[in-house]
Amino acid sequence: MDWKQIIDKYYTDNDELKDILIRHSRAVAEKALSIAEKHPELNLDTTFIEEASMLHDIGIIKTDAPDIKCYGTEPYIRHGVLGAEMLRTEGFPRHARVCERHTGAGLSFNEIVSRNLPLPHMDLLPETLEEQVICYADKFFSKTRLDTEKTIEQAEKSVAKHGEEGLKRFCKWKEMFE
Repeated sequence: MDWKQIIDKYYTDNDELKDILIRHSRAVAEKALSIAEKHPELNLDTTFIEEASMLHDIGIIKTDAPDIKCYGTEPYIRHGVLGAEMLRTEGFPRHARVCERHTGAGLSFNEIVSRNLPLPHMDLLPETLEEQVICYADKFFSKTRLDTEKTIEQAEKSVAKHGEEGLKRFCKWKEMFE
C-alpha cells in the first residue's frame, strides 16, 4: 500500500478535507525534498521523506477543527498521535514516528506535562534527520492558507507561541537546513 491508498482509505467522504490534507502535505514534501537536494551531505532518504510528508497529518480527520473541515471528536493537538496509531495499524511504523513527532517543533515530556497537554507522557521529539526535516518544513505551511509559504520570521513567530524549547529546536534546524 502506498501513501495515496492510505489517504484514500481514510478520506472517503470528506473531499474538502482530503484536498486540504493533500495540498498542505504536498507543500511540506516539496520543501523537505528541496532541503534534501540542497544538502546531499546529509544523505537523506528522499523516498521516505516524500511518503512521510504526505502522511504526516493523516490523523486530522479524527479531530475537531471545523475551520479546516475536520469534524471528528479529538482535540486537534492529538492529530499526530492519532495519525501514528493509524499508520502503525497499516504497518508503517517509521512513518508513524513522523506523525507523532511533528507537532510544534516536537514536544518534550516536560512540555507535555507542564502544559497539561492531552498527549502521552513521553518525549515526542523528531530524532532522525528525516523526522527533523519534515517537522521543520511543516512549520512553513498552514492548512488555512494553503498557497502561501511563511517566511522564516513568520515560522519562528508561530513556533515561539508554543514556548522557548520548540523555538530553540527550530532555530537549530534553521542553521542545519538553510
